[in-house]
Amino acid sequence: MISPMTSRTVRTMCPMNCHPTFCGMLVEVSAEGRVLTVTGDPENPDSRGFLCIRGRAAVEIPHNGRRLTQPLVRDGRRGEDRWRTVSWGEALDRIVYAIEATNRERVGFWFGHGAHVTGINRPLIMRFGHLGGMQVWNPAIVCWAMGAYGLGITGVIEANTKEDMATHSRLVLLWGANLASQPTTAPHLIEARRRGARVVLIDVRRTEAARHADETWLIHPGTDAALALGMAHVIEWAEAETGLPAADIRRLAREYAGRRPAMIVVGGASMYKHRRGWEPGRAIATLPALTGQLGIAGGGLGPRHRSFPTGDHLADLSAANRRPAGAWVPSHMGSIARLIKDGGLDVLLTAGTDMLNSFADTAAIERDLERVGLIVAYDVFANDTIRRVADLVLPGTVWLEDLGIKETATHLYLMERALDPLGETRPLISVLRELAARLCIEDFFPWPSLEAYMDALLEPQRDGTLTLGTLRELGGIAERSRLDHVPYREGRFATPSGKVEFHSERAAALGLPVLPGYTRPVRDDAHLPLEFRQGRVLTAFHSFYDNGRALPTLERAEPHAELWIHPEDALPRGISAGGRVEVWNERGRFEAVARVTEDILPGVVWARDGWPGLNTLTSGEACLTPEASDGLDPRIPGGQSAYDARVEVRALSA
Repeated sequence: MISPMTSRTVRTMCPMNCHPTFCGMLVEVSAEGRVLTVTGDPENPDSRGFLCIRGRAAVEIPHNGRRLTQPLVRDGRRGEDRWRTVSWGEALDRIVYAIEATNRERVGFWFGHGAHVTGINRPLIMRFGHLGGMQVWNPAIVCWAMGAYGLGITGVIEANTKEDMATHSRLVLLWGANLASQPTTAPHLIEARRRGARVVLIDVRRTEAARHADETWLIHPGTDAALALGMAHVIEWAEAETGLPAADIRRLAREYAGRRPAMIVVGGASMYKHRRGWEPGRAIATLPALTGQLGIAGGGLGPRHRSFPTGDHLADLSAANRRPAGAWVPSHMGSIARLIKDGGLDVLLTAGTDMLNSFADTAAIERDLERVGLIVAYDVFANDTIRRVADLVLPGTVWLEDLGIKETATHLYLMERALDPLGETRPLISVLRELAARLCIEDFFPWPSLEAYMDALLEPQRDGTLTLGTLRELGGIAERSRLDHVPYREGRFATPSGKVEFHSERAAALGLPVLPGYTRPVRDDAHLPLEFRQGRVLTAFHSFYDNGRALPTLERAEPHAELWIHPEDALPRGISAGGRVEVWNERGRFEAVARVTEDILPGVVWARDGWPGLNTLTSGEACLTPEASDGLDPRIPGGQSAYDARVEVRALSA
């Protein structure tokens, strides 16, 4: 009698890379090698069995008919989206030939979250660029780095954990933190409320986090620093800037100072995406210092996107100190755009990113990319950058087809391989290893195996005793060594003085004000009366998986772009709920469906980031100089360009 074929369950992590939310995942795989189900891992101490809609949609990634499964070369002109298949040998030959035909300083490597969903690729991408003498940039400049830059000036960059919030906080300020970026924080917020903690939400729109808040405050975009300084000084001028009554500002300031311990959970990216995006973080970081909330349980700054946790990290194997001297363009979006515009790049390598949706002023970027001789994209699904400007496409593996390690603020997790690579897909590390060998990049991968490389990453943990083998023996879950849920207990901060710095000579040396400040947004453009902002929702995060559109569950949940607009702005423009609208300015046009709602202030419109054409509206104006961007902390580049815009909106016919 033939035994029936059985399935097996593999422990891994969600591939959506929603840091600090890395959720545990159990994957059921059939004997034929197909994913049957994905469910939350109840034994994961961070997510406790939770998976949001993004994680549940991951079941649609591995066997998706839209996956790239063979190397492709463009068959025709850029923009025509016509392709023919080639072998891996021919694809790599084309890359090597193009790189060897130019100076290495004219080769650039730009990557995104989709390139390191297994958690172990990023050091080797940077190592490839550093040892290869190429331009290689930190993608944090399109995400979390601008907010952290402001925090870093003051010196408060480490965060208390969500577990500490649940156990100790009596007041939680969700300041631009909408929980779409960190849904696993919500259960800990609920636990804090059950203990009697009070929760206040501060944002430019009433987000899904409002259901967990006792009070929600909507403020004018770009005025977070004004509110923070208004609280710090309890002065009334902040009323006119933020749109909040002075009495409320005084009340919040006194409640924050008097209801100890109080924690501020600042947003990870969206609240900083404007011309002075570093100002809010710097101003907000002064508040826990003023009130003695740093270094205490339940206080400080709470979990946020890419906060620096306490305890030991993975080893830095990026070889940044071995980069040869050269004309390196910093991780500064304006400088990268200028390099492209000036014809300074002959080869552009991209991995796991959609540059035409993630950069600011993307119409100019797309136009200027015509000056780049060869554009290569490594990815899982096609996206707008691939369809419109890439010349060569390399098909990538998904998270279940490779090993990985992910680290949260408190734990490290093993991601076991569960599937064979589909078609001719290859892991990025193996592609980089072959390119390094062909280009004679010495010492790129000195480890005898992928497992040995992972052991090298783990080496700082537990004084070198945590290896891949021991991590497996622990069931794939290990607490970060020397973890402390409360940073700054000893009062030592990340500044030259070791103290929290309100007055910062380091800021002055970078050309910034010596004290925290606030710059009023320009609002006097009569023909463009609306302030445009963008952010995140639960159906999308970063630009990979074709901005979520490659996965049917996410596409059904969000079939079209939505523009939030207040009834006072919709009515005189003849805009009705559910009607088609066009958002426009002198740079670009973007179509959406109107969401007419009082959950946003008059004079403000908002859309989820990542939609094609959205960033044709944004200016691309640099927030900081290249020198200031690079001069604060090597982990935190301030190279973001502005993602805000003045716009007008008009109704379109049905």
